[in-house]
Parts: sequence; structure tokens; C-alpha cells
Amino acid sequence: MNQTVHNRLISFIWSIADDCLRDVYVRGKYRDVILPMVVLRRLDALLEPTKDAVMEELAFQRDEAGFTDWDESGLKDASGYVFYNTSEWTLQRLYDTATNSQQILQANFEDYLNGFSPNVVDIIVKFKLKSQIRHMASKDILLDVLEKFTSPHINLTPFEKEDPDGRKLPPLSNLGMGYVFEELIRKFNEENNEEAGEHFTPREV
Repeated sequence: MNQTVHNRLISFIWSIADDCLRDVYVRGKYRDVILPMVVLRRLDALLEPTKDAVMEELAFQRDEAGFTDWDESGLKDASGYVFYNTSEWTLQRLYDTATNSQQILQANFEDYLNGFSPNVVDIIVKFKLKSQIRHMASKDILLDVLEKFTSPHINLTPFEKEDPDGRKLPPLSNLGMGYVFEELIRKFNEENNEEAGEHFTPREV
């Protein structure tokens, strides 16, 4: 991927920690929020275009077919990936409908996380993301973090987009996403004076 685009993405994501987490987390714990949120935003971005199709398939299985256990193959076909989300939420929708109540946002966010397919839920559990969501809500920064990760000024999707100023934001390939994630891990390890192998990242990522 373009090195300038890559560096801009890294810098923006890195700045989220200083902008939002500084007074709530010690520096060594920034990665406990940033890394899972990067992964979550990427999965969310992939699923956005087929959200309606997944919800239609879910409604069919529930209302017409009368299923009590979902047919995963149908939901995967609808999403176009080997994972899916059956909640009404996307990260953008969570942000767009948020009020001043961090408690309501936390509840909606957890409902969103619970809607993922089991393979993604496993990743969420390994990252201990729900406990981070609760902690951020209790410290009144969850909406701020969500605003950053849904910013129209960065593109963590595999689709070309335009920012509010009309500038083209290049797509981020899976390989490019890997480079971004790898560089973030390197920077966090460097910040904490750790070797690369000292930070465990779930293999499923």
C-alpha cells in the first residue's frame, strides 16, 4: 500500500490513544483498547454493505422458516464472508444515534457485540473487549472513542471513499490492514520496552 497513506492511518489511530485514553488508562494499557477496536472497525466496515441482506435473511429464518437456531450458512451467504452480525447495529449507527447516556450506549454496544457470529465472538472474548467497553462507558469516553473510529477522515474499509473535503481516501486491502496492525503492535511494544513476542495477539485475528 502507499506508504504515505499507511503512515497517515497509523498516526491517526495512534493519536486516538492520546486524545481519548490519556486520563483513563496508563500508557501500557492503550493497546488493550486500540488493537481490538481496529479489528472491530475493520470487520464492521466489511459487513456494512451487506447489512440489509443479513437482516433480511435473519427475518426470513425467524419469521417465515420459524427457525429457533440460525442457519449459519444462510447468514454467511448473505454477508459474503465467513462471519456476520445479526444485531441492528453498526458502529456508525451506534455513533449516529448516541445520546448523552453512556449507559445506553454501552448497552447498545454490547448488543452489537453479541450479534456477531461465534468465530468473531471468540476474538472479542480473547481481547476482553466487553470489559473495555464497560470501563470506557464508566469513564465517559466511550462515545469519544467511537467517534474517532467512525471518523470520515480515515478509511479502514476495502472500498475507496471520499472525506468531507472531497479528497479520495484509498481502499485498505487485507494485506494493508495487516501492515497497519503489525505496525501498531510494534509501536505499542516499543512504547512499553517489550520485544515483539511479548505481546499476545489472538491467532484468529
